[in-house]
Amino acid sequence: MINSRKNYLNAKRFSADLALEHIIPHNVCFYLIPPIVDLTIDEFEKLALERLKMLRLLEQVTAKNPKVSSEAWREAVLAEVNHEGLRTYAKLSRGNVNDDVSKAARRRDYLSHFILRFAYCRSEELRRWFVAREMELFKLKFGALSMRDVKDFLEVYELDYKPLSDEEKLEISEHLCASTYNHSRLQVETHDFYAVHFTEVLNLVRDRKCFLKGGTAYITPEHFAHVIGKKHQQLIEDGLKGHLRLLPSLEIDERFSMLLKSIHTSYTGKNYTVAKTGCVPIESLDQLSKKSFALCMRNVHDTLRATHHLKHVGRMQYTLFLKAIGVTMEDALRFWREELTRGKVPIEKFEKEYAYTIRHNYGKEGSRINYSPFSCMKVITTPIGPGETHGCPFKNHDSSTLKMKLTGYGLSAIDADEVAAYAAKGHYQIACGKYFEVVHETKLEEGINHPNQYFELSQLTMEGKERPKQGHGAANQSARWNHSQSNSQSTQESSLNLLAGDSSTLNGVEDDLELWEIMESKDKETTAETTICKVTAPGMLSEKISPNQTKQTQEWEDDDFDMLEFNE
Repeated sequence: MINSRKNYLNAKRFSADLALEHIIPHNVCFYLIPPIVDLTIDEFEKLALERLKMLRLLEQVTAKNPKVSSEAWREAVLAEVNHEGLRTYAKLSRGNVNDDVSKAARRRDYLSHFILRFAYCRSEELRRWFVAREMELFKLKFGALSMRDVKDFLEVYELDYKPLSDEEKLEISEHLCASTYNHSRLQVETHDFYAVHFTEVLNLVRDRKCFLKGGTAYITPEHFAHVIGKKHQQLIEDGLKGHLRLLPSLEIDERFSMLLKSIHTSYTGKNYTVAKTGCVPIESLDQLSKKSFALCMRNVHDTLRATHHLKHVGRMQYTLFLKAIGVTMEDALRFWREELTRGKVPIEKFEKEYAYTIRHNYGKEGSRINYSPFSCMKVITTPIGPGETHGCPFKNHDSSTLKMKLTGYGLSAIDADEVAAYAAKGHYQIACGKYFEVVHETKLEEGINHPNQYFELSQLTMEGKERPKQGHGAANQSARWNHSQSNSQSTQESSLNLLAGDSSTLNGVEDDLELWEIMESKDKETTAETTICKVTAPGMLSEKISPNQTKQTQEWEDDDFDMLEFNE
């Protein structure tokens, strides 16, 4: 069928790059021969992530536009490709051109495909995802070919298909017009038609969307793309099986092993800072959960992955958190559908009940309230029953269970003891702050008051960006988390007024009285220190120290109170 052996023998006569150019003479290609080229680790990773970004883009556009026409889908994809700056795939989606830019794009496309084969061959689930995305990419590229380009493609890969001649088409033109769906007579006369055996297009025969005569089906170029696509799909599936057999020898090198295992969960978007400017793909949640999720959210995430089930409050707590960090509603629906249907939830029940709740949490159903994510106080004070995993692990776990979980997450025994000691005394948020410091190996300058604040701080810390000071920026931070219009106040009285307005967040706040006493005593100590400085050093020393001490007091108050408000 295909000139793989001949091209391979010819390719051996040339250098690596020339050989690669020889075996991919067309923008649309069958990935037949593994390339023989030298790549650095950086090039290897960049090519893999570039293609992964393209495949995820295809998945997202398809999920958002499941029932649109092929042309509308293509326009939506190309708009996203141009927006994301994926020049390689933009070039390959504009028909077949033999210029230097196209040849460079073909090279990146060919190499990246074989790299991802190694990453996606290791499980049936990964193989299914990869094949589906590759077929969407094939559809995008093949759909851009002119009739001349299609003929060139068939010649290059020695496929025994030819368009009908004018005489053959004229002979059955009436039948083609009557049986071809959504095609005018002019289109029938100007477009190529292909004759294939009816077993290759059984779906068209079943739906009566083609002309059938003597066991031969006459199909349009659009349907012909599906015929070629099936061959392409079979080649990819066979190739993945071959790569799976080669995988053990490749994974001897730990650099490749770690890279290939982490590719599917790699984040391919912009460097994440805050949710309002970023979009977090669900494929990166496993990776993010290890460092950027507070313990309450990591516990829920790990439980969901292990059991494929969460009770109602746990689902709500986690869904609202995901929404706030930048997971879109479409991705959230896909994430929950994939997880829950792996457990005991039938797909019909999910679509009827669970999907509605997720859309409701995103403000798209019912009263259309855009619900705020749970704050620390909400997480701490929400009751937890048997079999439920939401809530605050620092409060709900006994000391030994908590230490075991912390050491399992990589904390040393000494650090786990220190964190558990705070939790045993009821200082749950202080314990969470200490957990953050240990995991990120840094000193935390502010208290943890919200799981999404924890996530943002983690991302900023890992990016090496300095957290804006609370004193002047408290109103902006409050607006970022609360989406409220009120300005942050600098006095404890105004903060207490805000607390009084958030009864849902502060239900059962008396459970953590000792924590509040520590906060109040710190305020008093800071005020006392400021007064001493003013008395003992009334001159320049007072001017230097007093403003700093006052700023610390202001930061503590804002942290304690403004960050607890998350109702709109």
